[in-house]
Amino acid sequence: MNQSTRERIEQLAMKNATGRMNLIGRLLVDNRDMSLWEHDTLTLPRGARRWRRKARRFAQEHIRPLAPEADLHPHEYDPKPLLAAAAREGFQTLLAPWPLGSASLRPYLGGAALQVAVVGEELATECGGLALLLLAHNLGIVPLLLSGSLRVMVRHFIPFYLGSRVLGRPGCMAFAITEPEAGSDAEETAGGAAARLVTTAKYMPGMGGYVLNGRKCFISDGAIADKVTVYAKIEGEGIESWTCFLVEKGMKGFSVGRSERKMGQRASDASELVFDNVFVPKKNVVGRVRSGWPNNRNVLNYSRPVVGAMALGHGRGAFERCLEFCRRTNLGPRKLIEYQDVQMELADMAISLWAARSMVWQSCRQFRCYQSASASAKVFASDTAFRVCGQAMELMGDAGCLHAHGVERAWRDSRLTQIYEGTNQINRLALFEHQSGTDFMINKESLFTG
Repeated sequence: MNQSTRERIEQLAMKNATGRMNLIGRLLVDNRDMSLWEHDTLTLPRGARRWRRKARRFAQEHIRPLAPEADLHPHEYDPKPLLAAAAREGFQTLLAPWPLGSASLRPYLGGAALQVAVVGEELATECGGLALLLLAHNLGIVPLLLSGSLRVMVRHFIPFYLGSRVLGRPGCMAFAITEPEAGSDAEETAGGAAARLVTTAKYMPGMGGYVLNGRKCFISDGAIADKVTVYAKIEGEGIESWTCFLVEKGMKGFSVGRSERKMGQRASDASELVFDNVFVPKKNVVGRVRSGWPNNRNVLNYSRPVVGAMALGHGRGAFERCLEFCRRTNLGPRKLIEYQDVQMELADMAISLWAARSMVWQSCRQFRCYQSASASAKVFASDTAFRVCGQAMELMGDAGCLHAHGVERAWRDSRLTQIYEGTNQINRLALFEHQSGTDFMINKESLFTG
């Protein structure tokens, strides 16, 4: 490209060309010099903007330096300093506004999951495993909040949150529904009805509580959690009797079994939990007896958009690293970024991520999350992220497969978001079920017009 062509391109650039427009025309054109990230941030409510910027700084300062080694040697690093730092910053108490938690009130009333979602994207941009380490704690807390029980709130939720927010105590909770023979099928109505569940609870009148027996598997933060919300069926009954119990570390008979070696999100443990005649007092029943199934389904309505946001972060992290690689790597006489086919590929990746973000944020923009929107956001964002990570690896060639660049880690991390919180196939069925009824029959009306 010769000098005269470069000058003409510079003159035609919108930022310079608008100078020839009249005042009103210039006012109608946004020529501010800012990134897409900043433009999107400005569309958020003020409090959510603050949390997004804060999460980005936290991720760059605390997660980025730790990520490579935590991914390579997940069983050798100590997660407590990171948990403590997150607690001090208020990231562990975003499910409630002041004075109980740290969420900003106005955006919280507009969408209870929104602030957790915007934080989740930023943390996952640097490392999916460390993001899950911090965010899985919220999953363990949500059943307490959604139980609607004042007793549970006063006895369990409030003390735990105040300890984290006021004292900066790095407490951690986990959420346990998955069993060796009941994975995603227990997260969908038809599958749940036929699920083979082994974790049972037997009421002991003379002891004033329940005895739990069974196992849970693939439990994020299971090995480090202080407390776990566990779903168990009443002995002799089915999944419709599921009841949520709060099991605490140190209870006799409660132990951590195998810690899995995973393909993705390695820095967060996925552990087996074993219940061998664990006595749980009645005060640790979360909500009503036999209310575990609807409680679990509603927990997923709140958590699935956050998983979508995490997936979005994985895709964005891969895209940003790929973009930087293309800016500094030559192919023949030119930088990769100067080739139009490379620019087209990068633009497609950016558009896909932007669309996924819009869907995730839209699903969070109501105070009460609902099944169709939550399932759809999770499916679209995780499928998009996995595809974008693959595109990034292809553009980078051999370099994309090197651990040092972090793109192959993002690819592995994004794959997991298509599997947990219900596989994407299960989430598609959840959308269909919500729109057409549990008999799976299409009514005469359109799915989307009622």
